[in-house]
Amino acid sequence: MTTPQLEAKVQTEEHKVAGEDLLSRIKELVHQGNVRRIIIKNSEGRSLLEIPLTVGVVGAVLLPIWVAVGAIAALAKDYTLEVEKQD
Repeated sequence: MTTPQLEAKVQTEEHKVAGEDLLSRIKELVHQGNVRRIIIKNSEGRSLLEIPLTVGVVGAVLLPIWVAVGAIAALAKDYTLEVEKQD
């Protein structure tokens, strides 16, 4: 006998963020816990970095990501964060 798989609902949100607030906003989103993926887009809508997040991703694993986000934040002043959340 097979059991039906429950489909998780995935929501997508977009957040407009200034370059100087980019890193802190991403850290806030990561700490929410239900975020599956964050995509950083420039003001033209071009994807610059995609951060896949899974359960159990913590601290030292995210360090290279924080460095990359800091470098991206220095390049321009306006970004869009596309955030996938699982309900």
